Amino acid sequence: MSDDELFVPRPATPAARPVPAWAKKSPPKSKAAIRTAPKVAARKYLAPSDPHEHARKIAENVIDAWYQSFGGSSIDIPLGTVGALALLRQPKEVGSGLADWILNLQPHELPQLFKEIYLGHWIKRPDLINRALRLHDWAWNPDPDKQQLRAVHAVTHRAINTGLLDLTGHDDPYWRSESDVLSPLLTGLRHKSDKKWRGEYHTPACVTDLMARVLVDKDFAGPDMAIREPAVGSGTMLRSVAQRLRDLNLNPHDYTWYGNDVDSLAAACAAVNTIIWDLGPRALIGCADSLATEDGGYAQTLAEAQDAFKQRDDYVDTASAIVAYRRAFRLLDQLMPDKEDVPA
Repeated sequence: MSDDELFVPRPATPAARPVPAWAKKSPPKSKAAIRTAPKVAARKYLAPSDPHEHARKIAENVIDAWYQSFGGSSIDIPLGTVGALALLRQPKEVGSGLADWILNLQPHELPQLFKEIYLGHWIKRPDLINRALRLHDWAWNPDPDKQQLRAVHAVTHRAINTGLLDLTGHDDPYWRSESDVLSPLLTGLRHKSDKKWRGEYHTPACVTDLMARVLVDKDFAGPDMAIREPAVGSGTMLRSVAQRLRDLNLNPHDYTWYGNDVDSLAAACAAVNTIIWDLGPRALIGCADSLATEDGGYAQTLAEAQDAFKQRDDYVDTASAIVAYRRAFRLLDQLMPDKEDVPA
């Protein structure tokens, strides 16, 4: 299978950009959130006009909710919770119905919701959802820790009530790409000594936005260009470049994207963000040491992606065969007369 067969860009016409919800009003607050999660303090919150500041506030509230609820040291769980919610779409025209429905779910119902969200995106991009395994692996635990579920419940309420879906719920990827919620959440959840040991210092979004504006123009960004980031983190640099391309009326789907990071949790966040920001079918996220291989791990990442798509196709073919067999047996039962109707 060639690269072109696996990652085929679909055409897209840039649409007029609506005014983002976060710039017009405060995020909706649900009475149900206060009723079902009494330990989570209600806050009168006004979304900042700056989407990067808004993302930072969401991260702060999620971190506060996680540790106040004694969620523990498994930071992949709150990251995976926010990642799943950020993959949902709540278009402006439908109002806050989706958010209200989620806020009425009980703690034990949330893992099933998150599994369905990740599985829904696995059908389209199995490679990216496989890369994000650390963010949703916990949801498949048949015997989850009840205290962690209460913490997940608190995180869900705090993220939604602080306006997460105002940033990530748009149908238009332009507005979904205005900020990176997972970057401040990942760096905020990690202990300072852990970040120092890893050498993990994410470039601020304001800096990556400036770099993209300076470096990318219509002459530079030709068709079929490859955009690579050897230390991708959660993908903030890729987001800035994608937004710059859209500002120039260029389609990110026409480009090849490759981000790589030695940290599997950062790569998992970048994989989820690649879907949120709609970088296109030729976007790959790897997890490897960029300095250890000549191509920065690209060949290995491409091979893993192709394997993921093949595995998905095999599963779909098996499921289709099972459905076909069941239909055939039902039809056979309808055609065959009952034994008591057969003449002796």
